[in-house]
Amino acid sequence: MSDAQQSGPRTSVSKAPEPLPSAEPRYFNRELSWLAFNRRVLEEASNPQHPLLERVRFLSISASNLDEFYMVRVAGLKAHQALGVEDLSMDGRTPTQQLSEIATAADALVANQHDSWAVLRASLQEAGMDVVGEKPLDDAAEAWLDQHFREQIFPVITPQAIDPAHPFPFIPNQGLSLIFELKKGKATVRELIMAPAALPRFIRIPGDRARFIPLEVLIRRKTEYLFPKYEVLRGGAFRIIRDSDIEVEEEAEDLVRFFRTAIKRRRRGRVVRLELEEDMSDSLVQVIHEGLNAGNAVTSATRGFLGMADLAQLVEEDRADLKFPPFAPRFPERIREHGGDCFAAIKEKDILVHHPYESFEVVVEFIKQAAADPDVIAIKQALYRAGKQSAVIKALIDAAEAGKSVTAVIELKARFDEEQNLMWADALERAGVQVVYGFIDWKTHAKVAMVVRREEKRNRIYCHFGTGNYHPVTARIYTDLSYFTADPRLGREAAKLFNYITGYLEPRNLRQLVISPQNMRDELIRLLDVEIDAAKAGKPAGLWAKMNALVDKVMIDKLYEASAAGVPINLVVRGICCLRPGVKGLSENIQVKSIVGRFLEHARLWCFANGHDLPSGHAKVYMSSADWMQRNFDRRIEYMLPITNPTVHAQLLDQVMLANLIDNEQSWQLRSDGSYARLQPKGDRRFNLHDYFMANPSLSGRGQALKRGRRVPKLRFDKGS
Repeated sequence: MSDAQQSGPRTSVSKAPEPLPSAEPRYFNRELSWLAFNRRVLEEASNPQHPLLERVRFLSISASNLDEFYMVRVAGLKAHQALGVEDLSMDGRTPTQQLSEIATAADALVANQHDSWAVLRASLQEAGMDVVGEKPLDDAAEAWLDQHFREQIFPVITPQAIDPAHPFPFIPNQGLSLIFELKKGKATVRELIMAPAALPRFIRIPGDRARFIPLEVLIRRKTEYLFPKYEVLRGGAFRIIRDSDIEVEEEAEDLVRFFRTAIKRRRRGRVVRLELEEDMSDSLVQVIHEGLNAGNAVTSATRGFLGMADLAQLVEEDRADLKFPPFAPRFPERIREHGGDCFAAIKEKDILVHHPYESFEVVVEFIKQAAADPDVIAIKQALYRAGKQSAVIKALIDAAEAGKSVTAVIELKARFDEEQNLMWADALERAGVQVVYGFIDWKTHAKVAMVVRREEKRNRIYCHFGTGNYHPVTARIYTDLSYFTADPRLGREAAKLFNYITGYLEPRNLRQLVISPQNMRDELIRLLDVEIDAAKAGKPAGLWAKMNALVDKVMIDKLYEASAAGVPINLVVRGICCLRPGVKGLSENIQVKSIVGRFLEHARLWCFANGHDLPSGHAKVYMSSADWMQRNFDRRIEYMLPITNPTVHAQLLDQVMLANLIDNEQSWQLRSDGSYARLQPKGDRRFNLHDYFMANPSLSGRGQALKRGRRVPKLRFDKGS
């Protein structure tokens, strides 16, 4: 590490959790690494630095993450197990071995979630927010609940008998249900009630104090009204997770029709996880298993609240004192200096925008101005996820209706957004937009837009390259990068990229963009070879890279080779990391950290020491849409973009990358045994990445964000650093 880096904030490391087991010393298991990431998310629910309701939000996010993990990853392993496929994972585990270890780790995670909820629930009560149970309330509250149940709940729910004349009903994915065994005279019956998705999980009881009652608790309190003259012998709640992945068939003749059918099939996917209240009787458990055909599902007996993702509803309560202080992103200064004219500002100089600290509205304005500008003749945009309320979609529709040539690449394979994307595709086509769905077996994951504008009797191309989706909601909570340029070289290459997606015309002679699945992995290997040669020759060398996941075996092995050659490597990997750092003789020159905080780190940024023929200390900097995973290199359309503009280069290297490296308030260090340990700042040497960029001037101004704040070290690639 260089002297400059050593002058940064000093940190210590907190006590580490139990290490992840590993059957192969070179790699960590992908699934267990993901569970370790979700544990880090859950840890934020216990972070006293966060306001109380934000801690509840982190708890709900960890639960939602776990649901999706079972819907996709565990479902895939279960399918392999059922088919007898015993292919080994990169770390040497069979599907059966992985499922066994996942079950152990996931059960421990769920137990920790319930421990966290117990603490948070008590803290909420102290703060004036009660989540009530089945104990009696005051007369006014009981009277209101009785009326509310009769008028608002009872007409919506449908008790169903479970007997030979009434087969077990279909229960949707993530569905919460209650089952009862009742007695009337000598007869016993079983009744099932599904909690309708249209009803809120938490019902707020009127009054000066905020009191909430879960829907299932209210139903239990009203069983006498629901089942008159019946005695409730036993009962309980349960919840299911279904296989929700969609595997595209190569022989699909019509991709749209295939997805419309596949979405319907997914709703009836097999049950992969069954969550039960732990005191439920064996007889009722057997009824549920048989009714759901869930004999092979992972069954978890839970001692508390089921479906903790629904705790997000509590965060909606109007309690500003229990949430992060409001943050208003800044609109890029350079565009404001041009009276809001995006094209004039971009034409003058390339612009880097740092979301969410700088408003995503600039991206929307870029498309809206293109739609309204009479000199714009064409717009092309790749849309992976656009959200439900998309101003970008409306702008594209307006542009098409104004007679412009508009092309939209809609990715139907964006998991869990397939149905929304189909709706947007229909709306765009009706407006006259040329809608393209890309490749059958590859996803178009690149986030690129281009505008062709007629200027001075010739066409000029304006481009937007992003690391995040054109999604207005996630853009407020994900940290991402937007790069606007009118560089004609990048304009031509963006046009070639779109022709590749829309017409399968493989781009030739690309000088700037590197794309997958064409040659991105090969280019990264070439760049690392340059660093290896430099280190062997005793010259400055190094790699600093930020990404969401590191899974690709070829790239991990290349990083090991670089480490062995003496290349210092610093990685910021938010989520899954299958590389084992800090192992003598294998990866002793590799450090890995993960940042989990107020915002979700999402930008991909890679810096190589020897990319340019420039003096020592000038790295080659790339931003990208891709993570270092096999799917991103081999099965997705992605881009990596070299940053040659000096101002943007300095902003990314000496501000964004630096801030990620020196953060010590939201960072976790990955140890060689697989455990993660939270960095603990010492004294006043604290640095919070998110707080810093919220408080300091924008990158899109004059590139002074870190220079105007307190003094911080500059990045250098020095010999032996």
